Amino acid sequence: MTTTTRTRVRPAAVLTVLFAGAFVMGCAEMLVVGMIDLIADDLSVSLAAAGALVTANALGLALGGPLLTFLTTRFDRRHVLLATASVFLVANLLPALVADYPVFLVARVVIGAAQGLFIAAAMVTATSIVPPERTGRAMSVVISGFATASALGLPLGTLIGQAVGWRGSFVAVVGGAAVVLVLLVFVLPSVPTDAGSGALGQARHAFAPRVLAVLSVSFLTFAAMLAAITYLVPFLDQVTGLSGPLVTLYLLVYGVSTTVGSALGGRFADANAARMLIIGAIGVLISLGILLAFGGNAWVAGFAVLGIGMLGMGTAPSIQHRVVSLAGPGAPLAASLPASAVNAGIACGSLAGGIALDQRGVGFAVFTGMGIAVLAIAVAWATSFLKAPRYGREESFTPDSRM
Repeated sequence: MTTTTRTRVRPAAVLTVLFAGAFVMGCAEMLVVGMIDLIADDLSVSLAAAGALVTANALGLALGGPLLTFLTTRFDRRHVLLATASVFLVANLLPALVADYPVFLVARVVIGAAQGLFIAAAMVTATSIVPPERTGRAMSVVISGFATASALGLPLGTLIGQAVGWRGSFVAVVGGAAVVLVLLVFVLPSVPTDAGSGALGQARHAFAPRVLAVLSVSFLTFAAMLAAITYLVPFLDQVTGLSGPLVTLYLLVYGVSTTVGSALGGRFADANAARMLIIGAIGVLISLGILLAFGGNAWVAGFAVLGIGMLGMGTAPSIQHRVVSLAGPGAPLAASLPASAVNAGIACGSLAGGIALDQRGVGFAVFTGMGIAVLAIAVAWATSFLKAPRYGREESFTPDSRM
């Protein structure tokens, strides 16, 4: 693991700026979802083509994030974060200023890759400035930035887009990115890579079987969630009997619950990350079961949606904590992998739910999510016995980085 070289580090200030950076990047990721119809009309493309902008961002994050992290392992995390924030700012200027769909599509891939690299570098930086027993909470700060973007940034950006056009929302993102970049310059500590920790050596530890096994827990948990949540709107319409503004309220409940879950999940990760993965997967299974069995009641459906978001997202800091711990010297590279596992789970879960819905209706999509959740519980229990290597975070931590 890395250690900071500055003797005077203000953890609260650093974590706050990293949270802000994650929030701005999360907003950029989600904006297309809230304005997909406006974008399709303005660029004269189909809704499916506009939806490909979401896929492009996800692929950039899932594939480009780990690749860029691998290529930048030898560089100081401070320099990586500053460069990543700069690329992110420029890439978001393109959709704001250029009326061209192909350019927008390429820009979304770049934005996703920058986001993935930012996550990895931010995780390493956040955990290097706090004591070992607080690493889970430090990770949850970064994760909460992205969760908050879904809960608050998405509706706010959508309102801006409806008021001044979808490009106006991206201009707002560029403005936020500029502020974050300036703050990063002033508060980020130097976080160099440990001597002798090369890219290939990190890859050997980051992609060790024990790490991949834990990543599969994240993949399955989020696949279970999204198999149902992706089709929450038709479920509420067909089963609960709700439509219009009330549906928006349920989406807001889900967004807020993921924010709360990611924030609280940091404490559980510090206490026992392996156990939290089991509890979270069980919670998702129970919540999905409640939604399927009693989703006709509006209050119960809301409670179930709350549980899915809070308990599912509550596992995110624990996944990050377990992966970084199990990767040992490969932690800087491994820090980028949970986001890829989550995005892969989201994609596969949405696909599985869609197939189930087409075959047997919206209720079967929820049932499919329950089946995946059962697998997540089994894998979470099996991987709970995996132990971190003896070399790692505790050995590289220095008193200076506690300040």
